[in-house]
Amino acid sequence: MDRRGRLGPARGGEPPLRLLFAGTPEPAVPSLEALLASGHEVVAVLTRPDARSGRGRRVSRSPVAERADAAGLPVLQPRSPREPEFLAQLADLAVDCAPVVAYGALVPPAALDLPAHGWVNLHFSLLPAWRGAAPVQHALMAGDEVTGACTFRLEQGLDTGPVYGVVTEPIGPRDTAGDLLGRLAVSGARLLVATLDGIADGSLVPQPQPAEGVSLAPRIETADARVDWTLPAHVVDRRVRGVTPAPGAWTTWRGDRLRLGPVEPVPSSSLRPGALSVGPDGVLVGTGRGAVRLGEVQPAGRRVLPAADWARGARPAPDERLGA
Repeated sequence: MDRRGRLGPARGGEPPLRLLFAGTPEPAVPSLEALLASGHEVVAVLTRPDARSGRGRRVSRSPVAERADAAGLPVLQPRSPREPEFLAQLADLAVDCAPVVAYGALVPPAALDLPAHGWVNLHFSLLPAWRGAAPVQHALMAGDEVTGACTFRLEQGLDTGPVYGVVTEPIGPRDTAGDLLGRLAVSGARLLVATLDGIADGSLVPQPQPAEGVSLAPRIETADARVDWTLPAHVVDRRVRGVTPAPGAWTTWRGDRLRLGPVEPVPSSSLRPGALSVGPDGVLVGTGRGAVRLGEVQPAGRRVLPAADWARGARPAPDERLGA
C-alpha cells in the first residue's frame, strides 16, 4: 500500500479509475477513506472553502480537506464550481469519474460531462424518497421505519439521476439524525466503492428512478428546529431527534433560547403544551397530546446539563411554560 492507501488494480483486474472526490462534512470522510483503500486512484479532492465556525469563529478546514491533507492529496476549494478556473482544473485532471458525497454546492452542467463516467453521488435516502439536502433528518421526522443510501449518476435535476445501487438501514426508535447518518456513512462508503468497481468493469448499468414515491428534503435551518409544543408527544420526539445534533432542537425559557437534547415520550399527562412538571419521573413537558421527558438541556451561554439540574436552578413557577 502506498501513502495514499492504493492497493492495486480494481476488482476483476480492470484498470483503476482516476477519481476526483467531492465532499465536505464528516459523513463524507468514510467514503474518502474507502476510496483511498480501494484499487482506484484519488488524484484530487474538491471541498468547500475554509470557513469560520464555533464559538471563537476560527477559520477551519472541512473534515474532508483535513483527511485529504493527511493523505497528501491536492485540495481544490473554489468559491463556486462554476468558476472557469475550476472547470479548467477539472479538465486538466482528466479523471474517469467524480464520486461526490455531501459536497455542499451544485455541480454545474459544464462540469457534469467532463469525467468520462460522470459524477456519481452517494445520497443518504432510498430515492426517489427525500431528494434534497437533508434526507436523513426528514426521514426521521416523517416517522419512516427504514431508510438507506443510493448511488446515482448526477444530472441537472435535483437528485433525479439513474440509480446504480442501494443499501437499506432500519431506523431505531431512539435514533437521532447523527446516529443514523453515522451508520449510513459507513455502509454507503462500501456501496460507493462497489459502484465504482462495477463502473470500471462495465458490469453496472444505472436504472431510472421510479416516477412514484418522490418526496423532498430541503435544508433544515435553525428556525425550523424550534419545538412546537402543541404537536403530539410522538411528533415532538421525532422532530427533536431529526434535528439532533444539528442544527439542534430549541425552545425558549424566560425569553432566552434553551437548547434541547433528545426527549422521550411518556404515556400520558394532563400538562398543557409547554407546561413543566418537576418530580420523581424527571422534568416533563406537556404537548398537544401527552408529554415528553427532557434529557439534557443547554441554557444560553452555559454548558449542557441534565434537565433535573437545570430545573433545580430555574425553579419554574406553576404558570410558566417553555416556548411562551
